[in-house]
Amino acid sequence: MIDKQIQQARTYIQEADTIIITAGSGMGVDSGLPDFRGNKGFWKAYPPMKNLGLGFQEIANPKWFDTDPKLAWAFYGHRLNLYRDTTPHEGFYLLLDFVQKKHNDYFIFTSNVDGQFQKAGFSHEKIVEIHGSIAHWQCSKDCNKDIWKAEEKRVEIDMNKFESLDIFECTSCGKIARPNIYMFGDYYWNNKRTNKQLEKMNQWLKSIKNKKLAIIEIGAGTEIPTVRSYGERIAKKYYKAKLIRINPRDFQIHTHLGWDIPSGGVDGLKLLLSTLR
Repeated sequence: MIDKQIQQARTYIQEADTIIITAGSGMGVDSGLPDFRGNKGFWKAYPPMKNLGLGFQEIANPKWFDTDPKLAWAFYGHRLNLYRDTTPHEGFYLLLDFVQKKHNDYFIFTSNVDGQFQKAGFSHEKIVEIHGSIAHWQCSKDCNKDIWKAEEKRVEIDMNKFESLDIFECTSCGKIARPNIYMFGDYYWNNKRTNKQLEKMNQWLKSIKNKKLAIIEIGAGTEIPTVRSYGERIAKKYYKAKLIRINPRDFQIHTHLGWDIPSGGVDGLKLLLSTLR
């Protein structure tokens, strides 16, 4: 049954005119990045958080930039260093080669803030980072609605105390700066950059309404269903669209929407793309 589904999906995407790639945190796992799935996985990646009794949703909250900026910047600074040091896995390049064969008629919708698609060579003009980007910063109080690129320096962190030795300030008001990422309980996220990305994608969607569209979803979970819901919504809206869901656990999909591949990102993309011409 699985083999038949994969063959049907392969045939469909080979015939597709245009591609949407949707990706959640599972996309980065094969590059060695943590997906923060549950406290057990999160604490494995960040043992100091276990000692503090903080889960991902507790620490990924803008309040720490007010109450404990050394801790806040230890967490986000470590992630920034990690993402900069990470090499995109083979699956990114399989996708890049595939969309180039489709005359670069594609768009990416991702909840990942790590910039791995850009690092792999995808155009930044064709990416929606729906939860923002760690490579861009803003004022913790969004004082003047400004967003700027992150400093190039590594963030120095005392890993024993899990405190950042670097505290970054807003370029306008001098208050604590923070990544331009949508956090839990966040009232100050500046979504201007993401909204511009969405505007570009929405204009593109209007231009492909009569084309055969394939949506390839990788590593998008159910706990925060932003990416899954978006792909399903597009598949329902465009009658010439099918969704292929690659996920090792939450792979189920309604058969009328498309096909599922119960696999991790790299292995699933190899099954789907590796021999296509």
